[in-house]
Amino acid sequence: MFLLLPATQLTLQAYGTFPRFLGHYARDMNLVPLEEMVSHLTSRPAKRLGVYPHRGLIALGSAADLVLFDPHKIRDRATFNEPKLRAEGIRFVLVNGRVALDEGEMTGARGGRTLRRRQDGTVGTIGEQVSGQMKTLIGGAK
Repeated sequence: MFLLLPATQLTLQAYGTFPRFLGHYARDMNLVPLEEMVSHLTSRPAKRLGVYPHRGLIALGSAADLVLFDPHKIRDRATFNEPKLRAEGIRFVLVNGRVALDEGEMTGARGGRTLRRRQDGTVGTIGEQVSGQMKTLIGGAK
């Protein structure tokens, strides 16, 4: 069982973690090449979670989860007093192919899906799991 408790205050990480990695650590401090940082934030976590190559890779058949940002302008702006300040330099965000951010403005589109680990260790959306369960039930009823 999981218990979700409402947060009384957001942390800076809620709005600024990835832009901070890309703008501050990769670009400004040159600690890691930008390409390696992008991999660190995309394909590496997808592999650890077992959702690669469906997530974390730009390829035919993969989910279209994309962020278009300007590497020269991206930076986090969130502060302790204003933790919801959006980062600068992010132009477009696509979630499952739906435009969620267009020229820096939220569109209201909700393309996200909840991912769940199956009993066999693979990961799928809740819709896929329910559909699979329904097929099993229908197939088993014959």
